[in-house]
Amino acid sequence: MPGQLRASLTTAAVLSVMPARFLTPRPTPLPFPPLDSPQWQSSWRAFAWGLRSITQTILTIVLFVTYLGIGALAHDSHFSLAWALASTLFVWAGPAQIILITTLGSGATIIQSAIAVTVSAIRLFPMVVSVLPLMRTPTTKRREMIFAAHLTAVTLWVECHRFLPQVPRERRIAFVHGLGCGLVTVCLTANLVGYFLAANLTQTLGAAILLLTPLSFLFSTARNSREIADVVALVLGILLYPLAAKINSGLDILVSGVVAGTIAYGVHWWREVRA
Repeated sequence: MPGQLRASLTTAAVLSVMPARFLTPRPTPLPFPPLDSPQWQSSWRAFAWGLRSITQTILTIVLFVTYLGIGALAHDSHFSLAWALASTLFVWAGPAQIILITTLGSGATIIQSAIAVTVSAIRLFPMVVSVLPLMRTPTTKRREMIFAAHLTAVTLWVECHRFLPQVPRERRIAFVHGLGCGLVTVCLTANLVGYFLAANLTQTLGAAILLLTPLSFLFSTARNSREIADVVALVLGILLYPLAAKINSGLDILVSGVVAGTIAYGVHWWREVRA
């Protein structure tokens, strides 16, 4: 009971900060069989449904564009293609991979890079905690959840809340495995394309490919900004970054983000008090 309560509180905390459109139940465009259909009796069929569902979300395109940029960034930083693909398989988080490539490429030690990536990955922990209870059954073993936990990133977290209510609970792990493997395959393909594009394009076009990653993050964040605090944080972050970059501390993104986020929280708190 305490464990269920903690999971419920964590889920509520995570969902409270998400845009409303992600939380509003919507019918999926996929023609899923009814929950009691014999088609769900096979784990492989559930895996196939999950794999097919990557064609039903715009976030697949966002991932592809993002990982084009990561592949090009890996090439520009003189990492091998095998290394770039391995980072996608084992890290599986765009911002963390960018941190890994840029820190190692700038001469940081492996330990320093590992600490930076770990700090970045902490943001995914509440998502993992909120998604896994949606897949667990009374007979589920912990080892069966390991791969699903690894696959849980922002895109999969969002789509799990959209798709899983229409999947029988005993087949949800297989479904998530299919969904996650499909998304990872898209990203590996984008890595491959971006890596070779950067190798064969002119310097100007190569730089344009590298811009795809920050632009996709920027547009995704802008699209998801609905509250005043979100807009304030985004605008201030953009405005403060050039000033923070002049400090030459290597922490320009962190400094501008913390300052902008703190001011945005103050604006949110002030509005709540006045209300």
